[in-house]
Amino acid sequence: MLGRTLLGLLPLSLFSLVLAQDGSISGPTSSSNAAGYSCDTSKCQLPNCNCASTSPPGGLNPSEVPQFIVFTADDAIQSYTLDAVNQFLAQRKNPNGCTPKMTYFTSLNYTNYTLVTDWYVAGNEIADHTMTHVGTPPEDEINGNLIALNALAGIPLSAIKGFRAPFLNYSVDTLKLLAQAQFTYDSSSAASIPVTDPGTDAFWPYTLDNGMANDCLSVEGSCKGQPKLPGFWEIPMYAFFDDRGVAGPHLMDPWLDTANGASTVNDSATLEYMKSTFTAHYNGNRQPIGLYTHPIHLSTTYPGVDVSNSTINMINAFLDWAQEQQNVWIVSNEQLLDWVQHAVPVSQLDSVSSLKCQTPQVDSSKKICNGIPQNENGLLSHCSFSDFPFYTCYGCPEVEPTPSNPNPAQQVPDGQQARFRLPTNCSTPFWDPIQGQCLCTSDTCAFTDNSRPIGPNGANLTGGGTGGNFTGSSSTPTSYTPFNSALPTLPQGFWLALALACFGTMVGTVGILDRL
Repeated sequence: MLGRTLLGLLPLSLFSLVLAQDGSISGPTSSSNAAGYSCDTSKCQLPNCNCASTSPPGGLNPSEVPQFIVFTADDAIQSYTLDAVNQFLAQRKNPNGCTPKMTYFTSLNYTNYTLVTDWYVAGNEIADHTMTHVGTPPEDEINGNLIALNALAGIPLSAIKGFRAPFLNYSVDTLKLLAQAQFTYDSSSAASIPVTDPGTDAFWPYTLDNGMANDCLSVEGSCKGQPKLPGFWEIPMYAFFDDRGVAGPHLMDPWLDTANGASTVNDSATLEYMKSTFTAHYNGNRQPIGLYTHPIHLSTTYPGVDVSNSTINMINAFLDWAQEQQNVWIVSNEQLLDWVQHAVPVSQLDSVSSLKCQTPQVDSSKKICNGIPQNENGLLSHCSFSDFPFYTCYGCPEVEPTPSNPNPAQQVPDGQQARFRLPTNCSTPFWDPIQGQCLCTSDTCAFTDNSRPIGPNGANLTGGGTGGNFTGSSSTPTSYTPFNSALPTLPQGFWLALALACFGTMVGTVGILDRL
């Protein structure tokens, strides 16, 4: 228990305060004059080009458009972070009966690689957040993360489409690096002006064929037609706003902020402005709204962190209420972007394959290290590094991955052979890294579609929530099933290493946070 005890002795209030500001804004980050944005819709057309616009894509009427709630998480993936996400998503259903999926912007320091695999195989999007969580990241931090996610977590390179800069601290050069590395999108910019304001910057996702239209007041050299990166998408992060309007934005982890200029957090006030902002989007042009989270702040299983049950219940109450409205979908960035590129009215959502719930068909009795807990049980490699041990299906590296060496040579235990990395022609749940074989070919891999039909004529247009109640008190949160509870427990020393590393990161990032 030494690691857990020492973690509890760290200045967690300061730790939480600093991390809470990883993505905070205090006012507008752009304006129409600063943007100087111009785009010819006759030349810039879907699916490969889209102008920055507050109107729905594809010329659709807002009443024909789904209201998307984008759910994302940032930083390391551990059992406690996935449990924190699952307490909001695991028991929900979208209108087609599918459990909502989300985007996890993953940094690899202190990440348990096998959980990245499992979370991806469960249908969620894995995206890049640099290897060691640095703002304005150099090329090796971005590309090293791609390499490590592919080599040690078995995430296909083609599936890693998105990026978010730590601290939302990016530059024009960052966007250029992402385009050069063939990412599909960035999601680091803020939509910082309410949709009810004539000058709102709450644009639907758009390509940078004609430059950026967000963050023009905060990112040097952007906007006024720059940077021109044809086909590369920006998915703005859509802020909530309290009673102060443009002067009261709340971006990441809004439940950690005080509302309306108050001195203390009030969950009831937070719920009120979250509903109000949602309503403004829903009754307007239905631009997406986002829940952008650092799961550590909402974890009931992270040692030493005292999360408020009232806050957990409040977030679930917001999602319960939102899902009572028609045509509301909780989605990943990948799902949102797929719909934008191929925009169809709600009556045709059955044709959008990315919104369906397709389960890989692998015999549950087969022993294969493939990201499905019942199949991989007992087959994981334990990489017992002193500062952050982890598990993986793909063989432990001889040394810890770093930006300069993201895919070290593999350890090969006596009497065993090296594990085989995922090839480009096999899907992760069907790849056996021990035998080095694919259970199927690319055109025979079987997935079962468990989604139910959507509409038309008003059928199946609402989702389903947890059914919990928010009373503004610290009552017990709604129960849920932990994700992959069969995963072996990490050694005690992990918690001490993580605590000390996080404290060091906290000290080192104070200067960066001044930008926000």
